[in-house]
Amino acid sequence: MSQTSIERLREYLAQLPPQSQALLMREFERALERGQDTAVATLVLEQLRKIVRKTEADEAPPPRTDDLSRLLFQVLEPFLVEAGAPLRVGQIRRSSLQPIWQWLGRDGAPDKISEFETALARMPADSAGQVEALAQKLQAVAADAIFALTGPGGGDKSRALARVGPPSVIEDLYSVGAVLSVREAIATLNEKLPRFLRAFGDPQIASVTSALNIPVLQTPQMLPFALSMVVQRMTAPWQIIRLAIKIAASDDEIRVAATPYGVAVTMALHDLSCLAAILRTDIKRGHFDTVADNLKALHDGVRGLRTELDLRNDSVWGKQLTSIRADISNALQSEIDSVPGRVRRILRQRPEKEIPPGARIDSTEVEEAAALIDFVAICRNYASELAINEVTLRTYSDLQQYVERSTEQLVQSLRAADHKVRTYRQQQVQAAIRFCQVLFGDDYASLMSRAAENAATGERKSSRAG
Repeated sequence: MSQTSIERLREYLAQLPPQSQALLMREFERALERGQDTAVATLVLEQLRKIVRKTEADEAPPPRTDDLSRLLFQVLEPFLVEAGAPLRVGQIRRSSLQPIWQWLGRDGAPDKISEFETALARMPADSAGQVEALAQKLQAVAADAIFALTGPGGGDKSRALARVGPPSVIEDLYSVGAVLSVREAIATLNEKLPRFLRAFGDPQIASVTSALNIPVLQTPQMLPFALSMVVQRMTAPWQIIRLAIKIAASDDEIRVAATPYGVAVTMALHDLSCLAAILRTDIKRGHFDTVADNLKALHDGVRGLRTELDLRNDSVWGKQLTSIRADISNALQSEIDSVPGRVRRILRQRPEKEIPPGARIDSTEVEEAAALIDFVAICRNYASELAINEVTLRTYSDLQQYVERSTEQLVQSLRAADHKVRTYRQQQVQAAIRFCQVLFGDDYASLMSRAAENAATGERKSSRAG
């Protein structure tokens, strides 16, 4: 989803009453547990949690004992992803935090955790500074405990690691420890980075490069997390590859990959792949509200990687990009191919004897078909880069010809329609006019609407004269 769409979603969610926000969070959490609508649920949950956390920070008193884990993990917030979302470098599963917290209280640093809980409970309501100091101590203790378990030495630690949680939690444990150990550098980077990066040209690249020049964030383990913070501020996240190209002083993928910043390309490809998966899900479920924004983001990202990087077709990155394009193309082409059939089922001028008494056209089906026609129109703007040029242009041309011809024929049929099927014919005409509005614009649709009224009026006058 594009940055603009996410901002609109956040504004809408922020206007909801707290009770509605809580209800939505519970419903989407259940949907994730059931494995339903994971892409949508993940996105909405992420925005809801940001809103709730901001509200609590603005209005609530300092966190009490039951929020000690939140104090510990607040530095991780920019890197957390919801359950079900594919994980890339520079990210941590939110679901791993609870097992890690339980391990800290049970095995990692039980005495210190108990001590911090007692100290937090005794703090007065206006002790924000003390709470922050406590959070820093807590993060330092947790980082030391995690390093003691995951660092070198100490013999076989497999059994101790297994007590933390399953392999996915153990994988995240290493990342959590690494981020906590450089929490001050993360805070410094957060202050230095621009709030928004609507464009990512040379001045912005220079500014971000300077902000990233913190030695502890330049390690192979921490650089992806630092780059993740940059990506979150970008209107076009794929442009993170420009940082890698600048560092390599070349657009050749071999030279780019040889630098530590080559991971930025891997991140951009992963994010495009996830966006393609969201697009597939939206199309499958008939959710076309965000298709235009997602298509534009995918089109720009694919074109950007193809034009700004010299990728080889047989390289790992080249194959990934080819796979993403094919994935998008297959999802779009399958849906595009289905549109003419759905339109014909609605507008087909069946003989009157085949129309049962009381037959009607479902208005929901008409709107769905109109949304699909608009979807084909949108695809035309991005067809070439997404490898759907031929099917899109052919389908759109066929739809224009068929709808124009069918509308004229249906309007004429109103003049001689038997009263038993008149309502059905009028509904067909209204559906055709709706499709004309999408394909040819409001002026043409208004013209056909007047023609339909004249046809119906002329037929009624003819009946009265008879």
